[in-house]
Amino acid sequence: MKPYLSLITLAVADLERALRFYRDGLGLPTEGIVGQDVEHGAVVFIDLQPGLKLALFPRENLCHDAGIPPGPPSPSSMSLAHNVGSAEAVDAVMREAEVAGARIVKPAQPTFWGGHAGYFTDPDGHLWEVAWNPAWPLPE
Repeated sequence: MKPYLSLITLAVADLERALRFYRDGLGLPTEGIVGQDVEHGAVVFIDLQPGLKLALFPRENLCHDAGIPPGPPSPSSMSLAHNVGSAEAVDAVMREAEVAGARIVKPAQPTFWGGHAGYFTDPDGHLWEVAWNPAWPLPE
């Protein structure tokens, strides 16, 4: 398998609420909910960067599609990271997320590895890290 991701899917309890958080709160680009005319098909696709999208998919639909029983969500199962260009940018994104309805899990602060980072959860409990790492320059 080649190490290339094209889609990250987050299972959500309320698709409309998730859409409002990501589109209206965080300002991420999306056409909104598509696939509503197909049973178990409603989904939101968000463009992240060339070749990578974030999908918001109702938990029961994801479980149906995968053929697995629904289980409880767990914010400690994985995290998504958003790297930015400065400590000040970390603080700004954390404020933006909180205003959008995120729960701040760990306020932004200096890290042991010389950067600056904080964590928040979205309305469905998905864990996001916002970080500035001076050793990882961002692409232009």
